[in-house]
Amino acid sequence: MTEDSRVVAVGETGLDYFRSEGELSWQQERFRRHIRVARSVGKPLIIHTREAREDTLRILEEEGAGEVGGVLHCFTEDWDTARRALDLNFNISFSGIVTFASAGQIQEAARKVPADRYLIETDSPYLAPTPHRGKPNYPAYVRRVAEFLAELRGVSTEDVARQSSENYRRLFA
Repeated sequence: MTEDSRVVAVGETGLDYFRSEGELSWQQERFRRHIRVARSVGKPLIIHTREAREDTLRILEEEGAGEVGGVLHCFTEDWDTARRALDLNFNISFSGIVTFASAGQIQEAARKVPADRYLIETDSPYLAPTPHRGKPNYPAYVRRVAEFLAELRGVSTEDVARQSSENYRRLFA
């Protein structure tokens, strides 16, 4: 299946420790398997991480995930995490969360991630950007994410749209 030309990535995969209890090694083993599959077919990874930053980065490194790279989707971490992921050949994707008033650390990362390494997304139907926060999210709201990112970075919305589209094509072509 992963060798089919219509498959452009492996994932969404990763670690999610939010509200998780007990032994979590099963998540880590499945994550490792997905990384191995991605490496075996030469496809990038789409990574989800929630309250599992250190384990996620450690496993990506241990499994040689930088060989295929990919994207940390719906980024919710700080600049240090972004920098470490960038060093492992991963891109950073910003969702509506970057627009939240409480997202200072994510906004710092959004300012610092190199232009050729960011993506934007909605993560619908959740995490609608301000001013729609708390309501269902729609793909059309990705424009608000682009506008906010443009404001943070001091560039035009058109620049963010063009750059993120180029980054997407380069990663998933």
